[in-house]
Amino acid sequence: MKQALVTGGTRGIGEGIARALAEAGFQVLACGLTEAECAAMTPRPGIRTTVLDVTSDASVADALRGMDRLDVLVNCAGIIQRGGVEFDLAAFEKTIAVNLTGTMRMCVTAKELLKTSGGSIVNMASMLTFQGSPFVPGYSASKGGVGQLTKSLAAAWAAEGIRVNAIAPGWIDTPLTRPLVEDAARSAPILARTPMNRWGTPADIGGVVVFLASDAARFVTGAIVPVDGGYLAV
Repeated sequence: MKQALVTGGTRGIGEGIARALAEAGFQVLACGLTEAECAAMTPRPGIRTTVLDVTSDASVADALRGMDRLDVLVNCAGIIQRGGVEFDLAAFEKTIAVNLTGTMRMCVTAKELLKTSGGSIVNMASMLTFQGSPFVPGYSASKGGVGQLTKSLAAAWAAEGIRVNAIAPGWIDTPLTRPLVEDAARSAPILARTPMNRWGTPADIGGVVVFLASDAARFVTGAIVPVDGGYLAV
């Protein structure tokens, strides 16, 4: 049976991806940063959980050591530090360490397993892969980096049978964004900019991950796919 690993897979978009992959027949290892995050995830057939810190070589190695094969790696672990915090260099470096360096660490450590299975990688980009932000420079820089890392690894590893793609989510309804979703005054301009006039769901992202992980996408690599209801189109 095909196996998938999803970092940041115990909540929000990551949990939606883990569910979608399990429903598609994968055995999924959903990774959370803490035991509490793992315990809080609703049990689902085909999904098991483990603690994983993408900033730790030892933690990443431990998680992958227990896998006999890996067909799909989804890098969804990430942080954003709002309120101008990322203008502080220590906070900036922390965001880069998780979102960008953590993604690279996962990819490099998982490479041999993916090569053996002819597997693929799906990274998590962002609308801020394409746009700047006056508020979260670390997050924006990290997601711009994820986009270029995706293209670079796709080019570097294609000859070894590993495809590398990314998804750029638009505005997605998750526990993290729920206060914004429920605030009509703040939600209205987002919906006005989104041609499909609704918030996305984690399942919307999960469906595209399943496609990118499937044989239907066998000639797709180096792509950054917006899943944004048309947000970038206007």
